[in-house]
Amino acid sequence: MRFDDFDMEMRQYEESLDQYVPEEDYIVVRLDGRSFTRLTKRVCKFKAPFDERFRDLMTGTVKSLMESGFKIVYGYTESDEISLLFHPGENTFSRKVRKINSTLSGEASAAFSLKIGQIATFDSRVVPLPNKKRVGDYFRWRQEDSQRNALNGYCYWTLRDEGKTASQASKVLNGKGPKFKKELLAERGIDFDAVANWQKYGCGIYYKDVEREGFNPVKNEKVIVKRRELFVDMEIPYGVEYRDYVLKFLDER
Repeated sequence: MRFDDFDMEMRQYEESLDQYVPEEDYIVVRLDGRSFTRLTKRVCKFKAPFDERFRDLMTGTVKSLMESGFKIVYGYTESDEISLLFHPGENTFSRKVRKINSTLSGEASAAFSLKIGQIATFDSRVVPLPNKKRVGDYFRWRQEDSQRNALNGYCYWTLRDEGKTASQASKVLNGKGPKFKKELLAERGIDFDAVANWQKYGCGIYYKDVEREGFNPVKNEKVIVKRRELFVDMEIPYGVEYRDYVLKFLDER
């Protein structure tokens, strides 16, 4: 059998599950750390519920992903997850889902592992969204998840610090709403509303024009130059304002 015929015959199996994101859809990719509870609490012993060192590892990983060859206009991270918003015109790999997922999960795993000095892995999923409204809804959804997890985390670890076991702490919180949890913290001198915004709402990462001091060798003088650099925003807005904050990146070309 000619190789070309054999190649075509076998390639149909390899490509049988391939999917492509339609050109009219927006692309968001979400990545999640695998077994990060064990990694952060038992292996690296980060502080609970939040540790600035872990935050910086995650934002650093987002930066690596945004410089990995895809045109990503906005990155978001909370806890051990990352969401990436692609430029509407992004067409790398012809928008093939398998290639996007495998490339970004590999990039994230490698970048984070090098930064932390331990093997760490991420899974990846492509989220096609039909319009701008759903893009805004997606990021509001992840931010609401961030706030919920932050409140639960503060309550859980406060109870653990008081001596309760994991099951006892979970039992106290099971089925309880935000009001109960905030009151639980307030009784212990913790004002959840005053907690750092990056802990409640997550961090946004995007390109920003900044002025830097440079040197002109021809004129032998210092000059101020504008450069486009990745910026980590730890004070992102909340709710409807956050939706508008994210959508503005789709309007930048």
